[in-house]
Amino acid sequence: MPPVIAVVVFDQISPFHLAVPCVVFGDPHPGLPAFDLRVCAVEPGSLMTTAGFRVEIVHGLQALDEADTVIVPSWRDPAEAAPAALLDALRRAERRGARIVGLCLGACVLAEAGLLDGRRATTHWGYAQDFAARYPAVRLDPNVLYVDEGQIVTSAGTAAGIDCCLHMLRMAYGAERANAVARRLVVPPHRQGGQSQFIDQPLPVSMRNSRLGDVIDWLRTHLDQAHTLDALAARALMSRRTFTRQFRLQTGATVGDWLLAERLAFSQRLLETTDQPVERIAQLAGLGSPSSLRAHFQRSFGVSPSQWRRSFKGG
Repeated sequence: MPPVIAVVVFDQISPFHLAVPCVVFGDPHPGLPAFDLRVCAVEPGSLMTTAGFRVEIVHGLQALDEADTVIVPSWRDPAEAAPAALLDALRRAERRGARIVGLCLGACVLAEAGLLDGRRATTHWGYAQDFAARYPAVRLDPNVLYVDEGQIVTSAGTAAGIDCCLHMLRMAYGAERANAVARRLVVPPHRQGGQSQFIDQPLPVSMRNSRLGDVIDWLRTHLDQAHTLDALAARALMSRRTFTRQFRLQTGATVGDWLLAERLAFSQRLLETTDQPVERIAQLAGLGSPSSLRAHFQRSFGVSPSQWRRSFKGG
């Protein structure tokens, strides 16, 4: 049986928010199962989108009782409580072990259902302050693109839903297959940094600075080497202070955090696509020793490099 993905829609939904899970889990992708995507609503029928056209919904909330994954792709107004029937259906799905996903303002619906209490979560940065006030039991992190708490997953606003859905593919089917979907969608396989780079600020000068872009491209092809801030700043023809500030503006991350994420992503690809031993992969990715690679993998993915390889290589 193919995995069942239930996507909850509502009147005045944004077409983009609806399209994100549909294009990732509804379109056929080589190497991935043909997901059983079921778009559903509290009451099936004709619903209006924010773009002025209607969508016809066939499934009701009974789809949540059969779904392996339930996605709430947004919500029309964070101040508007979701219908009790939807909240009850989400709680039932969570109790029987389904994965529950709140993209963008969909996190508000999960919080209203009590599914985020005591958990880390995120949502669109523009509503973070209101969210924190409404749901103080949630450990809100407004600076990241998504938060994976295992059974419960939330994402930041709008396009971060793509990052979140690709992350779910990556964790279930491996980096190579998720990257193939990203290439078909013409989006980055994994954006480093967080949504802090988008919060009420003008376009960073670094976005127009080809020197910094060249350094970032160069770093991706030299992950095996050790790098210092002073050497990277000199390569970009900037002072150390200017380089670190503009690097964070452009990527949303510190140089150290960005490098670690890139090295881990490269390690994933090597584990899935080569027979290189863990010792060699640690060297090629610039993580030094196998023990360092294992520690970072366990901290970031909850598994060892060998377990990752067994799960995804050739699978």
